[in-house]
Amino acid sequence: MEILRVENLTKIYGKGNSKVVALDNVSFTVEKGEFVAIVGASGSGKSTLLHLIGGVDKPTSGKVYIDGLDIFSLNDDKLAIFRRRQVGLIYQFYNLIPILNVEENICLPLSLDNREVDKEKLNELLDILGLNNRRNHLPNELSGGQQQRTSIGRAIITSPTIILADEPTGNLDSKASDEIVALLKKTNKEYKQTIIMITHNMEIAASADRIIKIEDGKIINEV
Repeated sequence: MEILRVENLTKIYGKGNSKVVALDNVSFTVEKGEFVAIVGASGSGKSTLLHLIGGVDKPTSGKVYIDGLDIFSLNDDKLAIFRRRQVGLIYQFYNLIPILNVEENICLPLSLDNREVDKEKLNELLDILGLNNRRNHLPNELSGGQQQRTSIGRAIITSPTIILADEPTGNLDSKASDEIVALLKKTNKEYKQTIIMITHNMEIAASADRIIKIEDGKIINEV
């Protein structure tokens, strides 16, 4: 079942001599439960692509369909709600709230949406993340790997349609990086969670079901 369709996606910044084509007519699809890595050098357009898929930025032209919905047909308020409920975002630098503990950071999307926390799911998630004994700790009391696992929990807790991970291991050492990739794979398999991960590291990308290589804003290869 197709969960994501990207059609002729283009993003242009500036005009005239200062015009930069960050993304150039990109099209591809992702199946439900698939783990896809998008790879490319710095400036290749991969992060721009991720931000457009997540509705964080808007394209110059083209469409993004998530579970059949044209996300850019929504007004700003409805798009913000859609993102909060259906798109899980994992960033390189965690973006945790420093005054909230692990459990509160993970449950933040539900709190913002005035939704009840399923305590059973939360406890199961904390077990999978290896954070049960850290649930009451603040971010500054955690290692980098623990902070990133917390941000993964925050992305998963809403059972989103799709998870977008932007260089999720980029700020970690090799051991923590391996743990995060293993955790993403476990999430993909156990929760049947669709994941799109941006990375410049081909070894990390090899963990995915499929690799899309992007260069100068265009897809040049898929394996």
